[in-house]
Amino acid sequence: MVSIKNREKHQPNKLKLRKGGRLNTCKKNQEKIEMKNTTNFEDILNEKYGIKGTPERDKYETDSLAFRLGVMLKEARKEAQITQKELAERIGTKKSYISRIERGKSDIQISTYHKLIELGLGRTLHISIEP
Repeated sequence: MVSIKNREKHQPNKLKLRKGGRLNTCKKNQEKIEMKNTTNFEDILNEKYGIKGTPERDKYETDSLAFRLGVMLKEARKEAQITQKELAERIGTKKSYISRIERGKSDIQISTYHKLIELGLGRTLHISIEP
């Protein structure tokens, strides 16, 4: 698990339309609907990309991690109220590289990510290994 200290988590509300077109949060009814069509996410991944260890699944896992790291970096950068250019200057790289990372288009090394978070943003990067 990778986390950036002080990162806020956002939980979207589940919405339902009332008569007359007004929106109403209705968790109970939404949960009933979702339970009827519940599928394990792992099963969906296995069906679409194959089981863990296959080339297709490995590519998905790598791309997914790159995307998640990019989103985390972008959120932290915006929270720090700095531009991609300013972040790039702080760590001695180009704005285009920061952009590629934030879009999940770069397979970033942990040492580079650490540098971006710690030196570029003044935050603390936590990495853990879980069972």
